[in-house]
Amino acid sequence: MKLVLTSLVLALALALANYWALWQLGGAPLCTACALVLLGGPFVLSIALASVLPLLAAPAAPVQAKPAPAAAPPKPSEPPENAALRLLASLQEDGRLVDFLTEEITGYSDEQIGAATRGIHATCAKALRACVKLEPVLPGREDDTVTVPAGFDPASIRLTGNVQGAPPFTGTLRHAGWRAAGVTIPVRAGLDPKIIAPAEVEIA
Repeated sequence: MKLVLTSLVLALALALANYWALWQLGGAPLCTACALVLLGGPFVLSIALASVLPLLAAPAAPVQAKPAPAAAPPKPSEPPENAALRLLASLQEDGRLVDFLTEEITGYSDEQIGAATRGIHATCAKALRACVKLEPVLPGREDDTVTVPAGFDPASIRLTGNVQGAPPFTGTLRHAGWRAAGVTIPVRAGLDPKIIAPAEVEIA
């Protein structure tokens, strides 16, 4: 509304100015068409501008952003203990390791235990090699003389005996240690990871 009134006031002022100029040139009879244009034109122009300017000043409608596709829900991570249970299940399945460790062996002779251990050792070693690739932390054989350099990793090399001063240290290799160079534990799809070995029932 304010814009319309302002336009009409300006149109009136312009029309009066045109009327004065027209009067100075000889009045309306000099050119009736010119008088109509000079006196009525400002009002027509003001009405047109009052209608168009609000449309030009109106803010453009915001562009609706295309919604991003919903991300797939993250795959639930496996509890860390399940990998250890799957490894234990492999050792049990191939080498009966859990049976051996939970068996009461007090009543067996050394010969009986030795004979049973030989077969369990072979089958469990095969199962372990299939799951974990092992390599020694330090090269060499037990009782070899080795040098531990400065900056060694205490988590990889444990020093025992009379440890004094600063590295490098020279000593006797008592155990070469083990490092896992690769792990491939079989997946037991659809099975309860806490079941190390199922119960077996023979039906007569």
